Amino acid sequence: MRTTFMANENNIERKWLVVDAEGQRLGRLASEVAAILRGKHKPTYTPHADTGDHVIIINAEKIELTGNKLQDKMYYRHSGYTGGLRERNANEMRSKYTEEMLETAVKGMLPKGPLGRKMSKKLHVFRGSEHNHQAQKPEVYELRG
Repeated sequence: MRTTFMANENNIERKWLVVDAEGQRLGRLASEVAAILRGKHKPTYTPHADTGDHVIIINAEKIELTGNKLQDKMYYRHSGYTGGLRERNANEMRSKYTEEMLETAVKGMLPKGPLGRKMSKKLHVFRGSEHNHQAQKPEVYELRG
């Protein structure tokens, strides 16, 4: 009798993947990285377990946005205090807070709750082409499309 495979912490093999964001569209890159963090690219994908790989995104400042999004798209944060709303447009985010912009896009595509927070900790975003994870021997991942 065949049984369905269920992944757990004991039988998961994690890789480290490097994704180059240069010339990539923000949403398309974020959706593919979110799928890798969830583990959907593996045959051992289990929805209730964290089966994904670690992802290192380099060249984050060279990400592209289409249309008028640089001026029109807004990012909001609230401190929790009265009058604590902070708003920035995508142009300001891309020039000053590139890492936060990419992390926000990817985290929005992950499941909400403890499992999604655990998955988002495997995302490492770097502004330039250098990163400090050479010891993990990351493999270069080619994005589809």
